[in-house]
Order: sequence, then structure tokens, then C-alpha cells
Amino acid sequence: MAAEKLRDLSQPIDVALLDATVAAFYGTGSKEERTTADHILRDLQSNPDMWLQVVHILSNTQNLNTKFFALQVLKGVIKYRWHALPVEQRDGMKNYISEVIVKLSSDEISFRRERLYVNKLNTSLVQILKHEWPIKWQSFVQLQLWQSFVPDLVAAAKTSETICENCMAILKLLSEEVFDFSRGEMTRQKIKELKQSLNSEFKLIHELCLYVLSASQRAELITATLATLHAFLSWIPLGYIFESPLLETLLKFFPVPAYRNLTLQCLTEVAALSFGDFYNMQYAKMYSIFMVQLQNILPPSTNISEAYLNGSTEEQAFIQNLAMFFTSFYKSHIRVLESTPQNINALVMGLEYLINISYVDDTEVFKVCLDYWNLLVLELFEAHCNLDNPAEAANMMGLQMFPAMVDSQIMQRRQLYAVPMSKLRLLTICRMAKPEEVLIVEDENGNIVRETMKDNDVLLQYKIMKETLIYLAHLDHVDTEKKMLEKLSKQLNGEDFTWNNLNTLCWAIGSISGSMVEEQENRFLVMVIRDLLNLCEIAKGKDNKAVIASNIMYVVGQYPRFLRAHWKFLKTVVNKLFEFMHETHPGVQDMACDTFLKIVQKCKRKFVIIQVGESEPFVSELLTSLATTIADLEPHQIHSFYESVGQMIQAESDPQKREEYLQRLMRLPNQKWAEIIGHARQSVDILKDSDVIRAVLNILQTNTSAASSLGTYFLSQITLIFLDMLNVYRMYSELISTSIAQGGPYASRTSVVKLLRSVKRETLKLIETFLDKAEDQPQIGKQFVPPMIDPVLGDYARNLPDARESEVLSLFATIINKYKGTMIEDVPRIFEAVFQCTLEMITKNFEDYPEHRLKFFSLLRAIATYCFPALIQLSSEQLKLVMDSIVWAFRHTERNVAETGLHLLLEMLKNFQASEFCNQFHQSYFLTIEQEIFAVLTDSFHKPGFKLHVLVLQHLFCLVESGSLSEPLRDVSTDPYCCPNNGFFVREYTIKLLSTSFPNMTTTEVTQFVNRLFESRIDLSTFKNHIRDFLVQSKEFSAQDNKDLYAEEAAAQQERERQRMLSIPGLIAPNEIQDEMVDL
Repeated sequence: MAAEKLRDLSQPIDVALLDATVAAFYGTGSKEERTTADHILRDLQSNPDMWLQVVHILSNTQNLNTKFFALQVLKGVIKYRWHALPVEQRDGMKNYISEVIVKLSSDEISFRRERLYVNKLNTSLVQILKHEWPIKWQSFVQLQLWQSFVPDLVAAAKTSETICENCMAILKLLSEEVFDFSRGEMTRQKIKELKQSLNSEFKLIHELCLYVLSASQRAELITATLATLHAFLSWIPLGYIFESPLLETLLKFFPVPAYRNLTLQCLTEVAALSFGDFYNMQYAKMYSIFMVQLQNILPPSTNISEAYLNGSTEEQAFIQNLAMFFTSFYKSHIRVLESTPQNINALVMGLEYLINISYVDDTEVFKVCLDYWNLLVLELFEAHCNLDNPAEAANMMGLQMFPAMVDSQIMQRRQLYAVPMSKLRLLTICRMAKPEEVLIVEDENGNIVRETMKDNDVLLQYKIMKETLIYLAHLDHVDTEKKMLEKLSKQLNGEDFTWNNLNTLCWAIGSISGSMVEEQENRFLVMVIRDLLNLCEIAKGKDNKAVIASNIMYVVGQYPRFLRAHWKFLKTVVNKLFEFMHETHPGVQDMACDTFLKIVQKCKRKFVIIQVGESEPFVSELLTSLATTIADLEPHQIHSFYESVGQMIQAESDPQKREEYLQRLMRLPNQKWAEIIGHARQSVDILKDSDVIRAVLNILQTNTSAASSLGTYFLSQITLIFLDMLNVYRMYSELISTSIAQGGPYASRTSVVKLLRSVKRETLKLIETFLDKAEDQPQIGKQFVPPMIDPVLGDYARNLPDARESEVLSLFATIINKYKGTMIEDVPRIFEAVFQCTLEMITKNFEDYPEHRLKFFSLLRAIATYCFPALIQLSSEQLKLVMDSIVWAFRHTERNVAETGLHLLLEMLKNFQASEFCNQFHQSYFLTIEQEIFAVLTDSFHKPGFKLHVLVLQHLFCLVESGSLSEPLRDVSTDPYCCPNNGFFVREYTIKLLSTSFPNMTTTEVTQFVNRLFESRIDLSTFKNHIRDFLVQSKEFSAQDNKDLYAEEAAAQQERERQRMLSIPGLIAPNEIQDEMVDL
């Protein structure tokens, strides 16, 4: 009864009843009471007329949560329906909120008591402002009529200190909304209008802030004013800062503890501004005064790291803000400080402060410092690289002078920064982050354990630190080497030995791989590896040995060039890795196998030729002792080992030797395989034994690892086991089907069935790996595909859904991608076996059979790309099934499935456009595709597909305007109205479609958008921007993370960055470069 009364909005809502409902929702009553209250509140919030009750609720309730609920209802209306409301209703709501804010903030007691409520009202007011101001706003104080919002607000602020404090809060919110959070929230035109209005009227805000800071004694008001200034300082004209007392006023507040952090944040915003050289003198003066004050607050002799550790929250915030100030100032104005001896002294002192702050044990503080150090050393490095090109160097440094003077300037600069850079090298070495390859870590209890989860933040930090240290190494290789060897000698003599010190040093040594010339690298590495091997010999305790082993493996894995040039070192290192493979400490064996693979990939040729002083190639020696070497390894480690040896064998150019090595490598698994198959021929039941199943699985995995390295050269081995493998596959498939048929769906989760399915999957993976890695030889496809048709495809079709392996789909997708058009004849059989039955499995919902979804659409995409003629042969019913499945795919909330569906759709559209069936296809599917693409485009769950949605729409609009379609798209029988052409019809259809879908937008707005799309269809960038604006305007994408709408631009930037890194020796480590290294 109470619920029905609340839901009846034909009369003023019962506020007392609403209070009780809200109290029940937030209360500690029963779960049923809270659930009931939740349903009622949700129903009210979704009722389009509920917002009309907001004023009545706010006027009659004292419950803060009820007020918040009412404002939440109002927020939805402002966001999505504001412009659809009558003008008098908009003005009434605007005036009511303004009145309540003024009333509550006029009185000190009510302002403090209702502060949370006032803050929510402020937010609502600013949201309205974003719609109304500067065009439609008339009055903030209802009694007067002002020309614009800002003069109105400033006038209200002068009537009372508490009103002034709240006005500051409103201004701060407005600045943040317009300048910080506007992207993806408002159209570009609206953002531009608001910024222009704020800029043009900032004079009044500026005067108000200065007045408050000079005249008020109220701490809360001064704090609010500084916070507002902080929000505005990043965008106001510089004249308001440097041609007024503002900067001087801020510097006076800096020494006052109560305002120190806020003032420092304001000064940081000023420091970050950069608009030419006009205010250089003012910046130099500001920095000079600041440094004098800072020395009194934080003496240079202070141990900042220790002070931070023991400091209060405010003191820690001060250190963080100080790092922000120095880095912001130096990024924009460090040149100003390099001009005079007095400024240079202050600069060097500031850099010393920043280096000391960089030792603070806080991730966020260190990130701030590290980002700046990276920029500074990059700039110094680029100037150093351009010594041979004085004109480029002068341009980069912003100088206009003769070449000789440029050289002199660069050398003076290097000299100026020599001492700080030397200290920075030591800092970077001491704090180097852990690289991805290191698997052995110290846990919170001080124990050495295997890492269980990668920390992406640490990996990103390592990338930046590695880059910084490489620039530092290029600037002074001698000092870098000296610092590292000094620290290493302290590890060796025990003076400075700790796990952390050794780790960071070795990670730093490994990180500069590729940055030295070969001769210097050789000399340096000989000393490093010798010392580390000695340290491993003299170390006592398993944990110590594990840490040292981890570091040896990491360092040697980073320097393949050195190892290729020094066979004895390479052999010693590999034999040491074989030793580590017998070390059972967690993580050591894994890292040994990983490092072995990494070294072999870059030095493989060295292992198959007879080296000086050797009687046979190393690979032959290794194969002789293979069983002993892998005796203590786990199965997954053995597979990695086989992949490594496969890499060696692949490098052998003599076919006869290569075949001999392969037979020796596979001897152990082949003996076991022959034994199992021999027993199975006598009694097939042996294959049902769980230990035998595990052995079969292990043999197949070993073969897969070798095949991934050997590619085509694995042909003889896979031929040896192929037919027996298919027989085992068929038998295990029958066992699985029988188990599931008898035991139901739960049978598929039993350990035996899981094990059997693992064998089936590994069989498919082995075949797929071999065919994918083998050279493009059609006879290989013809040899292996026909025997698989019934055992694999037929088995898939016959099986129960729970027994179908998704790897079948990926295998045939790989085959079609590999052998392309030669597979056209086989496509109908593939289609018949997998299409209908898989579609029935995956279209019931978006959750079941997740592995089948992506692989099914990947197979369809391969067919559409390389065997399109086979799709044309489908009946209209079958083609409709294909198109329906594509639509279903790009509707999917799983990103990979949706993107594969969109790529598939683009392939289909391009292929049909070029085919003789262009008209028939588009008459059937053009409008459906357009409608479905707009549906997902405007659904925020599908933001990651934005780029592809845009490409599909662009393709459709270009097609319809190109004249390629000679038949009408409209249904002439039901729509006899004669459109001039298809282009006109699609425009009208799109306008109608969007107008119906977005009733909050006017027909004029929709028409303008559609016309702009057609006009810009050739220019993808403009086309895309119009769609972004539409998404914001339609309010479908609002205060959300909209980075996916800009993903394409971000990807292009990443590629440019990679190309830049490739041009600088060492920035991408030799073992990370995909191109085959010279291996002679």
C-alpha cells in the first residue's frame, strides 16, 4: 500500500513516507526491507515525472539521504532531458537551486551544518550551467537581472564571507568541468564557448580572489580561494599572474604552514605554464624567492627520505607537492635558470633537492621525479647526438647563434649537469625496478620465492628507468661503468651485500644492453660475469645462491651480442644454466629454462658449428647428455627445453645432420610413444589408464614445443606419429562422448574427461602449430588435411556440444589462412560440419562456450577473406544465417568476439561490393547493417569497437553515394514514393532512425549530424569527430572513460614512439628486437 502511494505521482509525494523508505534502504533492517526499499527507489528514479517532485521533496525533508536521492533524480534530468523541458520549468528549477544555495550559505551555522547538501546543490547548479551559460543564463540571485553568470556570482560573493566561500567552490567546480573533464562530456563547440566566456570574464574572478587574500582573516575562506585559484591558474591569461600582485601574494602565503600545500600547488600550476620568453625574468625572480623560503622550511642538509618516513600526512604531502613544483618548473623554464651564475646556483640546489626527494620510499613521489629525470636526460642526450649538426642542436635548444657558439653552449651545459647526472646514475642504479624476466622475488616475510603474479606498474617503471639509464650511459659511458663496477665490488667483498642491492645493480647492468660499443661492452661484461660467477661460488645458503643465480641468468640473457662473440663465455654460461636446472629452489629452474631459450634464439648458429678446441658441435654434445640434463625438470620446463634445442637444430643448414639431430632429440618421447601404441595394439584398454593418458599428453606437448621451433623441418617427426595420433584422438573422443551421454553435463567436469579432452586439444594444437610454422608448401596441406576430415571434422559434427573442442575451429581457420584459395573446395565440408551446430551452441546466450565464440568467427573471417567464392555459393537461407551470426557477433559484449565480428563484416562488405551480387546483397542487408551498427555505436558497452563502427558506416555511406548500387534500397512494393536516388533515401532513413532512437535530440540536430556525415564521408578524421560529438550530444556517452573513442590516435602515437626507440642503441634490448640478429 505504501509503495503504491509513493509510486502515484499524480499528487505531491508523501515526503515522510519517502524518508522512511530511504531510511529502510540505508538502515540496518532485514534484507527483505532493504530489497523492497531498493525496488521502490529504483522505480521512482526511472519514472520520467519524478523530477517534478524534487522541489517539493527538498523543501519538506530534513533527511540528508532523501535530499541526495532527490538531487540524483534531478541529475538524470539535467544530463539527458534538460533541453526537452519547457523553458518555465528549466527557469523554475534553476532559480530554486540558486535561492537554496544563497539561503544556506548566507548563515555560518547553516552553511557548516549543511555543507554536504550545499556541495551537491553546487554540483547540480554547475551541471545546469553547462547547458545554459553563457547564452541563456539570466540570474543567479533572483531579485536582480544580470547580463551573465560570473558578474552575478562575484556580486553575491561580496555580500557575505560564507557566501563568498561557497562561490569559490562553485567557480572551482565550473573550471574543473570546463577545462579538466570536458572531453567526452560536451561537444567541441560547447567547450569552446564556455572557455571563451570564462576567459573574457576572469577579470572579476581575479579581483575577487586578490581581495579575499589581502583582506580576509578567515582560514576557511582563504583555503577555498587558494583551491579555486589552483583550478583556474592552468588556463588564465599570464598577465593576471605576472602583471598583478597575485604571484607576490602567493609567495607570502608559502611560508605559512596552514596554507603551504595549497600555495605550493598554485605555484606549481604557475610553474607549468609556458608561453614564450616574455615573462622569463619574473619566473627567475619567483624561483629565487621560492628557494630562499624553501631553505628555511626544509634545510638542504635534511635527510628527506627519513623525514618523509617519519612525517605527518601534511608533511608527506608537502614533499610530494615539492617534487611536483620542481619538475613542473624545470620542464618549462630550466633554460631561464641556466643564464646567470646566481640562477645556476639556485638550479643546482634545486636539482639536489629533487635527487634527495627521489630516494623517498613512495611509489607516487618517485614516479613524479622519474618522469622528469627521463625528460631531462633525453633532452641532454639529443643535444649530445646533434653535436655533429649544430643547426639542429641550436633549433632544439631554442638558440640562434653560430655553429661554434652552439658547440660551446652544449659543452657548457654538459659540464653544468655533469655532477647532478652522476648522482642520478647512482640513484637509478640503486632504485632500478624489477624486469619482467626475473621470476625470483623476496616476499613480505623476507623469503626468496617464485613470483606468482606480474606487477604491471613495476614493469612500466622499469621501462622508464631503463630508458633513463640508457640516455645517462650514452652521455657518459665511463662514469656509468665506474658506478656499476664500484657497487659490484662492494657486493663481492661483502661491504654492501644485500639481496636488494645486488638485484637493483644487476637489473641496471642488464638494462643498458646494446647501449655500449662492442669493445667497451666486451670489457665490461667480462668483469661483471666473472665477478657474479665468483660471487655464486663463495655465497653460502640456498636463498643467497638463488638470488645470485637469478641475477646471473638475467644479466647474461640481456647480452647476446657479447655471448656470440665469446664462445667460451657462452659455453660456460649455458653449462651454468644446466647446473641451475638441477636447483630445486622455487623459480630457479623456470628462469634457467627461460634464459636458455632466450640465449639460443639469438645465438643458435654457435651451437651447431664445431668451435675452436671442440671435437663436435655443442648441440651434439647436449643431445648425448639430454636425459641427464632434463632429469630434474618439471614437464612444462622440459617442453621449454625442447623448444630451445629445436631452435638450435633449425639453424643447422645440412639436411642430413638436421634430421639426425631431430631423431636424437625426439628419441625419448618416441620410445615412450612406440611403447604405448604397441601395448594399445594388443589391448586398447591401456589407453584408458590415467597415467598413460598423462604420458600421451606429455609426449604431444613435447612434440608441439619442438614443432614451434622447427617448422617445416618437423615434417618427418609428425609424419611418424600422425596416423596413430588421429586414431588415439578418435578413440578418446568416443570415450568422452560416452561419458557425457551417460553422466550428463557434469561428466565433462570429471578429472578423467578433462584429461582426455586435454589430449584431444593438444593433438589439434600440435597439428595447428606445425601447419602454421611450416613454410607455405601446398603439398603439406594436401598431405595432412584430407586424413583429418572425418576424425576431426566429422567427430566435431557428431559429438555432443559439451564434447566439441573449440581448437577444431582455430585449426581450420589456421589452415585456410595458410593455404588460402586452395581450400575453396573443402569449405563446403567445413561449413557443413561446424557452422549450424556451433551456431546453436553459442547463440543461446552470451556466456556459454566462450572458447568457441571467438574461434568460430575467426574461422568465418578466414573463409570470407580467402575463400569468398565459396560463400557466394551458399543458399539465401544459409547466407542469412551467416549475416545474422555476424550481427550477433558484433553485438557481443566480449570485446574480442565483437571486434572479430566487425572485421568479418568489413571483409564481407568489401567482397560483395566487388562481386556481381552487389545489388542483391545490399538490398537485403544494407539497412539492417546500418541500424545494427548505430545500435552498438551508441551503446557504451561497445565503446572499444568505435574505430570499426566508424569504418563500417563510412563504407556504407561512401557506397551509397558512389552510384555502385543500381537498384533501389527501399522496398518499392511497400514504399512507392520515388526518392531521387539511394543516397537521398539513406539520408532520410538515417534521420528517421536516429530521431526515433534519441527523442532528447531535436530533428534539426539529427539532420545536421547526418548531413555532416555524408559531407565528410571521404575524410575519415572529420567523419570520426562528427560521430564523437554526436555520442556526447546524445548523452549516451557522458561522464565515462572515453579513451576507446580515441584508441586509433593512441595506437599511432605508440608506433611513432617505437620507431623513435629503435633509432637509439639500447632503448630496445637486443633480445627484444624481432628481426633476426646476425649470428655468424
